[in-house]
Amino acid sequence: MTHDERNTEKTALVTPSVLLNDLRSIIEETRQGVAATVNAALTLLYWRVGKRINEEILQGGRAEYGEQILATVSQELMHDYGRGFSYSALTRMVKFSQAFPDPRIVATLSQTLSWSHFRELLPLEKPLQRDFYAEMCRIERWSVRTLRQKIASMLYERTALSRKPEELARVELDALRNENKLTPDLVFHDPYFLDFLGLTGAFQEKDLETAILREMEAFILELGVGFTFVARQKRITMDGDDFYIDLLFFHRRLRRLVAVELKLDKFRPEHKGQMELYLRWLDKYERQPGEDSPIGIILCAGKKQEQIELLELGNSGIHVAEYLVELPSRELLRNKLHRAITLARERLGDENTAAS
Repeated sequence: MTHDERNTEKTALVTPSVLLNDLRSIIEETRQGVAATVNAALTLLYWRVGKRINEEILQGGRAEYGEQILATVSQELMHDYGRGFSYSALTRMVKFSQAFPDPRIVATLSQTLSWSHFRELLPLEKPLQRDFYAEMCRIERWSVRTLRQKIASMLYERTALSRKPEELARVELDALRNENKLTPDLVFHDPYFLDFLGLTGAFQEKDLETAILREMEAFILELGVGFTFVARQKRITMDGDDFYIDLLFFHRRLRRLVAVELKLDKFRPEHKGQMELYLRWLDKYERQPGEDSPIGIILCAGKKQEQIELLELGNSGIHVAEYLVELPSRELLRNKLHRAITLARERLGDENTAAS
């Protein structure tokens, strides 16, 4: 044995792998904690800078000189602190303080969201839309890339929340912010994008189910964070007859079983009875202490809104959504979603007027 080999053997004895692994974990955890602290401090710094400039320009009655003031300030700050305080950066900070005026909310969000997250949120003009993405990002700990993808896929416009009157949607978002209370209207959306399944032309229900199982990770990502796969073709027996639930999941935050039924055709009223039967069986035989009542998702190729409303599916814990195996153009999708949002809000407005 050479001298180097003896030294290596001694080192291995002196520094066992368990000790090294523990030390590495301690170092990495501390590094991550320091990085998170620095990120939060920087985000709050940018907010304070933006707020101070905003006060100087608006409250000082100098809005017409805003660009000139920003240009002068940015030159001085860049000279002292570098390009992080350029004209465009200061403009972004001002917009940041305007979009998120409450420092307490900024302080809470900055514990999870980085400055890069906020930069993705700033172009969103609607406060409800912006707050939805911010809070879901905090709750589900999205990366910047995931946040960007969610915005691009128009996730907010696909939720039931976007179809509610603003005051009701605000109550739900406030509950999410203050109590971390997640509701089905925040979790489920319509339509679901299943283009990653690679299905084209004519296919059968079994093909759809098999493709979902093959791409389960991508399917769960489309469903949203919190879903855990439980079973495929879950058999339930009643009065000697066997029935099968296509897919069964559990949502950790909602603390509910979620039954998913796949339909190749459009939604039909009889689908409600089938799902209600499954949910009642799950509630009686599978629901565990501490869990809320099971809920169901019927994924279908299409649906008619009046049928959905008259059946009052929401009262039964059933969500009906379309799936798209081929994505339409963004413009077509935007128009479709905006029309659905407008019609839903008009219907809710009519109902409230009639009730009063």
